[in-house]
Amino acid sequence: MKNICVIGVGYVGLVTGACLADLGNRVVCLNRNKEKSDNLKRGILPIYEPGLEEIVRRNYAAGRLDFTTSYEEAMRGADFVFIAVGTPPGSEGEADLSNVEAASKGIAKAMTGPLIIVNKSTVPIGTGDWVSEVVRRNRDNDYDFAVVSNPEFLREGSAVHDFLNPDRVILGSSDRAAAEEVAELYRPLGCPILITDLRTAEMIKYASNAFLATRISFINEIASICEALGADIKEVALGMGMDKRIGLDYLEAGIGWGGSCLPKDVKALHYMASVHGCHPQLLRAVMEINRDQRIRVVQKLRNILGGLSDKVIGLLGLSFKPNTDDMREAPSIEIVHLLQNERAQVKAYDPAAMENAKKILQGIQYCSGPYEVAEGSDALIVVTEWNEFKQLDMARIKASMRQPVLIDGRNIYDPKKMKELGFIYRGVGRGYE
Repeated sequence: MKNICVIGVGYVGLVTGACLADLGNRVVCLNRNKEKSDNLKRGILPIYEPGLEEIVRRNYAAGRLDFTTSYEEAMRGADFVFIAVGTPPGSEGEADLSNVEAASKGIAKAMTGPLIIVNKSTVPIGTGDWVSEVVRRNRDNDYDFAVVSNPEFLREGSAVHDFLNPDRVILGSSDRAAAEEVAELYRPLGCPILITDLRTAEMIKYASNAFLATRISFINEIASICEALGADIKEVALGMGMDKRIGLDYLEAGIGWGGSCLPKDVKALHYMASVHGCHPQLLRAVMEINRDQRIRVVQKLRNILGGLSDKVIGLLGLSFKPNTDDMREAPSIEIVHLLQNERAQVKAYDPAAMENAKKILQGIQYCSGPYEVAEGSDALIVVTEWNEFKQLDMARIKASMRQPVLIDGRNIYDPKKMKELGFIYRGVGRGYE
């Protein structure tokens, strides 16, 4: 059993700490908000993530997981300290490292012995070397330490599963022995482990997310061409995905990617490339296509309804993806703003993200369910592909609407069936509609 401190209790920090505790380690999660720490001790989580609450409660009850606001308490006897704090984008897309710097200074002051610092936060290339320098400058001791980059690849909505069943673990360090010690924490998972240098490990994270974003923007670009030429993107993607060189993952056309990772990481990689003399045209196109997907939804509505002023538009889903309450960079935010700019009235429902949405989106009517959203609406937009939306009584939905216009932003319905029910249906790339 190893003693581990995890700094940060967001999606990455809390999942990392809880799962490492579930593997038999003693973990203390540190954050500076006492109310949040006290709530976690009571099993009240600050985020919605399937399966996480059970793991937190079980390991806290077993004494393997604890929460504190004190660096000294969290790091007492620690063998490893994981930095899992936010790195939000700045005005130009650059990563804000103020939280990482604060964590590094806190570590430097609270070290009680030799330590391996593991960076889980997504950070610019070269940050590992910088963290080492920050710790050296601020420590009041001579304890040895090493920095290991260990980028996370957790998908919100399946983060616990992803941690416990990873495709691979990436570790980077100038100290091979330290990287091997971190590798031992992951050995029970039975996954491939790649050990490389610090900067390469940091780059793997950005390159991976940029590639996934590129796949989504690519299929959305093809979907736009499908709409113009009368092809069906669902069948096109299926045919493409049957090629083993391509595969089906991340080939679902829709209204684009959002969340805490892809938008931030693509912007940050674009920024790093630009300031170092590169010309990342592909990354620019990937971001532009993603923005266009939101605009196309509103254009479709405008064309069908002959304008949006005083029209009632209902949104099914608000979170950036199902099985999470995360509203960061959610497509719904831009869609709502576009609709409100054209003086439309907006109604919305989401199974998990309503409270978070209320902090961001004002001037819309929040409903208790999808049928209330449909009642009196001139159009509905499927924004998030929650499972509960796939089993709705669509005849009842249509009967309660003022106009039966359905914009299926996630292609969860069959166009033929929707038209047979009497909907004016528009999907994403579903051919001539």
